[in-house]
Amino acid sequence: MALPKYKTSRANTHSRRANWKATATATVSCPNCGAPALPHVACPSCGSFRGRIYREAIRHPHAK
Repeated sequence: MALPKYKTSRANTHSRRANWKATATATVSCPNCGAPALPHVACPSCGSFRGRIYREAIRHPHAK
């Protein structure tokens, strides 16, 4: 198995890692309430998805 012959400098390491950037999560506005929500997921504020209301999407499944 090949191993590096020399230590990689900080400049080379930083320039290589400079392209590793985090991107913001894409959100869409809910057509029912207008709140930002993830695409293809029920709205966390009103629970609607594709014209239907899913109240179970808001509450935690183990909550009473």
